[in-house]
Amino acid sequence: MSLFITSDTHFGHAKILSFVNADGSLVRPFNCLEEMHEAMVERWNKKVHAKDTVYHLGDVAIPRSGLRLLERLNGRKILMRGNHDVFKLRDYAEYFEDIRGCHYRNGLIFSHIPVHRDCFISERYKGNVHGHLHGQLVMHDEEKDALYFNACVEHHDFAPVEWEKIQAYFAQDHGRASDVQYAHSGAMESRHS
Repeated sequence: MSLFITSDTHFGHAKILSFVNADGSLVRPFNCLEEMHEAMVERWNKKVHAKDTVYHLGDVAIPRSGLRLLERLNGRKILMRGNHDVFKLRDYAEYFEDIRGCHYRNGLIFSHIPVHRDCFISERYKGNVHGHLHGQLVMHDEEKDALYFNACVEHHDFAPVEWEKIQAYFAQDHGRASDVQYAHSGAMESRHS
């Protein structure tokens, strides 16, 4: 029984096929919704087995009819609602074992939208696993912010990402011990001072 995380599947959302990245490339390199759906279902089921658990960090489907694709996906599913998850809870409850606003596990905050950096002033939280940004990353001082892991499908070959990969990412120091500064009460203080 393994754990996986994913975000922003946007099942049924035809318009997402026209979204572009900053460099002009397509956010989703598929010709049509059917191609996108079939590729994502195949890649999900290749990784995730029946007894595995998947935390979906939101923006599952647009429109409601896109939720039906969840019937074809392996694993127990837990949803952290996203900004596009606007349907009634009963619509999601048919496919998800649990529905949450966010989740905390092993020092990490799981959320749809990235949490504010000030959340990491406490040693209790060491990072944020999030969605929402699709092909973009959380930046700090013009570099990728190592306190954040983007679980959007666009970053993981349109499939859920293994929990072990996320743990390994946050096990790396990424310079946090000496370089990351936190704003708190108007003053800057080092995380490990």
